[in-house]
Amino acid sequence: MRKRRRHEPEGQDRWLLTYADLITLLLGLFVILYAMSNIDTKKYGQWIAAFGGIFGSGQTDLPRGIGQSGLAGDLEEQFKVREQLKNALGTDDRAGAFSIEMDDRGVTVHLQEELLFPSGSAELKPGSLVTLDSLAQVLSRLPNDVRVEGHSDDRPIRSERYPTNWHLSVGRATAAAFTMIDRRGILPERVAVVGYGDRRPLAGNDTERGRALNRRVDIVILMSAVTRKLNEQRQQAIQGG
Repeated sequence: MRKRRRHEPEGQDRWLLTYADLITLLLGLFVILYAMSNIDTKKYGQWIAAFGGIFGSGQTDLPRGIGQSGLAGDLEEQFKVREQLKNALGTDDRAGAFSIEMDDRGVTVHLQEELLFPSGSAELKPGSLVTLDSLAQVLSRLPNDVRVEGHSDDRPIRSERYPTNWHLSVGRATAAAFTMIDRRGILPERVAVVGYGDRRPLAGNDTERGRALNRRVDIVILMSAVTRKLNEQRQQAIQGG
């Protein structure tokens, strides 16, 4: 008679399948992390599509802030510009009167009212010229377009010259922009002036500290893909002319 084989429990090696799946997922994760350390948006989009198919996701679009805005491709440049701005403003002894941040538009310098203007006025303080000169020196070496944006708190202002906060914010942005253009020769076609009044606060207007943060002028160094294209076209026009 044939000897009956000893019964072997079913699935005793099934843990190997789980282990293999885990290793595959980890490999994919580390490849993506390595790739993101130096992002090429075109290749990144291809990786997202490829790994989306492997791991069962239909996601093929680039994450928000990467691609059309050019944030990923400009990240290294943004860090460099931020450091230049920090070094330029580092000698200012009024701590907390300015701050620098990066976002999907580029690099933004927030200049508080106390650094530039008397309360309720768009006439620059004499001491503000040092700050604006320091900024303009950095901007004059860059090809990027610049937006100078005026902001205020929500307390109403009524004067013959500035009937609303919006008028005041536009006046302040214009004064700061013109000073940098006039004193450092920044090309006017690179600079746009915008006034937002109290519509884009950084903090709540329910405290004096919050209102102080909202009374500001923002210098935005634009670093989007669109800006790069415009800069390339401008350089080509200059060289061709």
